[in-house]
Amino acid sequence: MKTLIINGSPRLNGDTAALLRELKSHLTGEITELSAYRDDISPCVDCRYCYEHAECAIHDDMQTVYDDDFEVVVLASPVYYGTLTGPMLSLISRLQIHHTAKHMRGVPIPVRPKVGAVILTGGGKGNPDGAVRMARITLRILGATLDDSDIATSFNTDTLPARDDEAAKAAVRGIAERLNGGAG
Repeated sequence: MKTLIINGSPRLNGDTAALLRELKSHLTGEITELSAYRDDISPCVDCRYCYEHAECAIHDDMQTVYDDDFEVVVLASPVYYGTLTGPMLSLISRLQIHHTAKHMRGVPIPVRPKVGAVILTGGGKGNPDGAVRMARITLRILGATLDDSDIATSFNTDTLPARDDEAAKAAVRGIAERLNGGAG
């Protein structure tokens, strides 16, 4: 099994990273992690190259996503103002090539069927609705299905860090087990 993790957190050792460490320690197979903050991934610049071509004009680390060489995709992000982080949204904007292929050129870009998962963290009570909605849209574009049981959240991280949130860690372990085909 090949898993792509797209990490939308700026913090190397923050709450999202803690839950990703938990996930990766239980996942089997090959794991590739992209960082919306640290990898070379530019936002869409609306150059409209994809209006006439089945690819993006920008050649950077987003190619890992475009190569579509994975069976599982995990989106992980803190929730900022009710949605995914800005750099994560910028990364997602590069999926515009799929929209233009389907709706402007009439030739959808084929994607492999995948399974998706979402990990969200945040201080305060958190309201993940906007972030979950955006994650669902993103996963659908990437050809991934998302079951509600494959969404793990840790909120109130300002008082209970995710590394100490036993319910969130259990949810992440459950995701790993399901992604591993029940052989966790």
